Amino acid sequence: MSTIDIIIVAAFIIFIVWWAMRHGKSSDSQSYFLAARNMKWWVIGLSLFAASISSSTLIGNSGDAYATGIAVFNYNLVSVVVMVFFAWFFLPFYIKSGIFTMPEFLGRRFDQRSRYYFSFICIVGNVFLDAAGALYAAALILKLLLPEVDMMLIITVFALIAALITIPGGLSSAINAELIQAVVLILGSIVLTILCANAGGAEYLREVIANGDIVTKLVRPMDDLSVPWLGMIVGIPILGFYFWGNNQTLVQRVLAAKNVDEGRKGVLFNGFLTLLTLFFIILPGVMALRLFPGLEKPDMVYPTMILELMPVGLLGLMIAVLLAALTSTLSAILNSAATLFTMDFYTKFRPNTSTKQLVTVGRIVSIVILVIAVLWAPNIGKFGSLVKYYQEMLSYISPPIVAAFFLGLFSKRVNGTGVFIGFMVGLVTAIVMLFFRTAIFGDMHFLLVVPFLLIGSILIMVIASRFFEKPSEEVLKEYTWSAQEFREETVALKSVKWYANYRIWSYILLACCALILLVFR
Repeated sequence: MSTIDIIIVAAFIIFIVWWAMRHGKSSDSQSYFLAARNMKWWVIGLSLFAASISSSTLIGNSGDAYATGIAVFNYNLVSVVVMVFFAWFFLPFYIKSGIFTMPEFLGRRFDQRSRYYFSFICIVGNVFLDAAGALYAAALILKLLLPEVDMMLIITVFALIAALITIPGGLSSAINAELIQAVVLILGSIVLTILCANAGGAEYLREVIANGDIVTKLVRPMDDLSVPWLGMIVGIPILGFYFWGNNQTLVQRVLAAKNVDEGRKGVLFNGFLTLLTLFFIILPGVMALRLFPGLEKPDMVYPTMILELMPVGLLGLMIAVLLAALTSTLSAILNSAATLFTMDFYTKFRPNTSTKQLVTVGRIVSIVILVIAVLWAPNIGKFGSLVKYYQEMLSYISPPIVAAFFLGLFSKRVNGTGVFIGFMVGLVTAIVMLFFRTAIFGDMHFLLVVPFLLIGSILIMVIASRFFEKPSEEVLKEYTWSAQEFREETVALKSVKWYANYRIWSYILLACCALILLVFR
């Protein structure tokens, strides 16, 4: 790295920390954990996008595109459809109920057992997989650029940056930092895409599209190892809903919305930004097949593009992009985990704690979580198989959680005991699947296995609920979907101008999804 590049990176770090601390709010728990619930749609959209794009996402998606083509984009494409469904049906209940966490919603609709179970899973995942994984992935990247620097030092420095951005000012600090980071991320990735295209990538892309090469096909045959076409329909929507509709790290930004309409439009704005990842993350990975053929490890394609294509100055910009991806994701994870522990556990043991004291607890929890993540991160390289197993375990645990949220909103008979039994059976099933999946499902793609787990969870929760008392009418009225209210909203939206109508933008977003699928089918 040249002196100019180092100056650019240093300036970005200093600015983003200053900007975040300047916009922090920590006077009470509402301000600290949910940014005073006063965020507008464009802020929410950019924040969601920045929080969902980690450094490992940049590397993993472009690497997958290099190895197997654009099929990896199916996860984003289908998730955008999931976002529309989430914005229409689930989001209003989350915001109107005034909850702080996703487990809290389960606690109100069912009981505290489900709340604690889900919250515990989220916290463990935040610490040992998400936070530690983000730190380790970023350290690997910068280790390539700065091979003489100790990896533990890199991890510690990044952790301190994330701490300065998040811990003093809470979610407000994180969101305001993410606004800058999202812009830098988009602009930097666009620059890299243009350089790839000009270096011969665009010509290669035209050739493979004209030849009908499978690398530019989203719809793949059933024996495809990346994303079989049926997996797009029955598997990705379930995992996508868990990621966008149940994930505290992301949904917490929606909970900070000024009102339901702002939250909905923020989610849809994020949907449009997510579609753009095809063009500035996925397709550059495909272009790199011509520019850098024969890479031993596909995940090295993104760092290779940066090192080989970026001139002095712009290299510093791309390092700033990676920093943006890391710090935004890590900040989101820290705030999420602190909120979960403070609001789901601490307030139950100390119900009379003042809001200012809750802020202090949240800060302490953030520090503890970060320290644990820093200490665990270097071990990921030594025990990679454990992380692989944990990720697989999470994909097995998520279907029961998705089932609980869907039944909670759309079923009036399912109760807390039935859902908790479903969770416990799901946990045992996940452990069994971890060791005996091949014996049960053979070589079936995991996207085709997930719907079986979802259907099984739904059946167990529905049947078990029949043996216990029906939920109270008061709970059902407040936390279940009503066709009558939906029709009333439909009538009310007829008087709203088209550009302010979230449903019109939903249709436009879905049309964009259909167009992309048609072009790259």
